[in-house]
Amino acid sequence: MSWGLINGIFTINLDGMWTTALAAVLLLVGYGLRRRIGILEHFCIPAPVIGGVLMSLLVLFLHHRGGSSIKFNTALQSPLMIAFFTTVGIGGSFGLLKRGGKALIIYLVFCWGMALFQNGFGVGLAKLLGIHPVLGVMAGAVSLEGGHGGAAAFGPVAESLGVSGAQVVAIASATYGLIAGGLLGGPVARWLIDRYKVTISPNDDVVYMQHLQEGKEEKREGFASFDFIKMLALVLVIMALGSFVTGKVKELYNFSLPGYVAAMFVAVVFRNINDHVGFVKLHDKAIELISDVSLGIFLTMAMMSLRIWELYDLAVPLIVILVMQTVAILLIAAFLLFRILGKDYDAAVMCAGFVGHGMGATPNAVANMSAVCEHYNVMSYKAFLIIPLCGAVLIDLVGIPSIVWFINYFAN
Repeated sequence: MSWGLINGIFTINLDGMWTTALAAVLLLVGYGLRRRIGILEHFCIPAPVIGGVLMSLLVLFLHHRGGSSIKFNTALQSPLMIAFFTTVGIGGSFGLLKRGGKALIIYLVFCWGMALFQNGFGVGLAKLLGIHPVLGVMAGAVSLEGGHGGAAAFGPVAESLGVSGAQVVAIASATYGLIAGGLLGGPVARWLIDRYKVTISPNDDVVYMQHLQEGKEEKREGFASFDFIKMLALVLVIMALGSFVTGKVKELYNFSLPGYVAAMFVAVVFRNINDHVGFVKLHDKAIELISDVSLGIFLTMAMMSLRIWELYDLAVPLIVILVMQTVAILLIAAFLLFRILGKDYDAAVMCAGFVGHGMGATPNAVANMSAVCEHYNVMSYKAFLIIPLCGAVLIDLVGIPSIVWFINYFAN
């Protein structure tokens, strides 16, 4: 860490170690505030967002005063981001598709189509409003279906291609999506149930109930330090292979493939081969721990280094895009997805989940579905199997490549 006058401005420069340490402390602050402030817990606002935003607001205050500033070295942000997306890929078992049956396939294909729609719709609105089309992608599937993780990952990619303000637009959109998705999912389900006089009865297929029971049993299992080291080594090896693939794609096709995309797909390939040959025993709790730590610190770093002042000129167009995206997803959920899924109780609960992760994140979806099921005192096992699988993992198999294509195509 160093400090001094640079161009007449007192500047504090935090090196990589100090930046990472500060991110860890801010992450703890975020968890503490979320436990104490009910509205943050109610809307499932991530702890990294809470802690990181506090620091970015301090940086904004110093920027406006003009006499001082803080600069961060976020060199570790990229490796942590790649580690997180690698753990996402390891969860992408195609064998899970068999567990969800026809309904899961229908819902997943619908989500893939929704990701493409959000990007295309965002680009079209951005052009109409006279701003860079890639900013429409940032306010599309990047931040809505991708959440803060997608926003923090793809924002810097867009900015590296010359799209100024992309990261702050993506983060702001993701924050809006979390709140809107948490507010609107439950009411949509209740409106559908009342309007169509839906019978309050869930699908009784034992496959769905067995899956939830197995999940509870897995969470009760612990893991040894050696299991954690094995899973960490696996994640690091996959990250290295992803880096190799990224370099080869650039060399052979002159196409900029983000490192975390390659790592995620290498992880998906490994997972599905490993499911058949059993080469490595996977420990879900250890992988979940790696995922939580890497996401928490990388997202906090992304949030604390936001340049919020870049959002000023984009505020009105961004609000228009987000409102239109919201209207679109509500109409699609209520008048298309509900019908496709069978217009029953499970379909209504799944629509609540769809609004949650289609605008925010999978925890929003789970919270929405829990609220609906608690209201009617009837559990939808089908929804609780399908939504987390699709929203947290499987949607990225198409969502991320489509985002990469949209950004590369419209940035040039």
